[in-house]
Amino acid sequence: MIISEKWLTKNKACSNGIEWFIAQQEKDGVNVVRKLMAEKRLDWANWLIVRIMSYRQYVAYAIYAAEQVIEIYEKQHPADTRPRTAIEAVKKYLENPSKKNRAAVKAAAKAAYAAYAADATIYYAAYAAAKAADAAIYYAAAYAADAVDAADYAADAAMKTKILEYGLGLLEVK
Repeated sequence: MIISEKWLTKNKACSNGIEWFIAQQEKDGVNVVRKLMAEKRLDWANWLIVRIMSYRQYVAYAIYAAEQVIEIYEKQHPADTRPRTAIEAVKKYLENPSKKNRAAVKAAAKAAYAAYAADATIYYAAYAAAKAADAAIYYAAAYAADAVDAADYAADAAMKTKILEYGLGLLEVK
């Protein structure tokens, strides 16, 4: 996908991001993501990658991000399966987007939000699972980006880079 200043404005990119884009030469979306990663602008790379992905790609991306950090939550709350259940429900819905599976995702998302609200110290892992569910339900790339951002808060820059690399792999598979 070719990125332009007009496209960035239409998609509500931040003014600093637009200025950065104008000052550089790359226009291919995947290459722009790679350039942002090389410059350690991981939040911007995440913002862009989900907006150039298809629905299936960004939901898979959100699932992957949530899976990378779910153990952080589960170590503190081994008996609380709500975030894991949300991830599994989203995976099932992605494979078979039936009304029954959609209802299961909605219920699991509510439960995952309740789990993150219950423990403010490690809630980002549960939040990532809930946002992955939102990405599936509401067909919104922004929720996938939120899932990755939450995973980043729960982990570190190396984890976010790993997640972004996974996302780039999804884009390369046609």
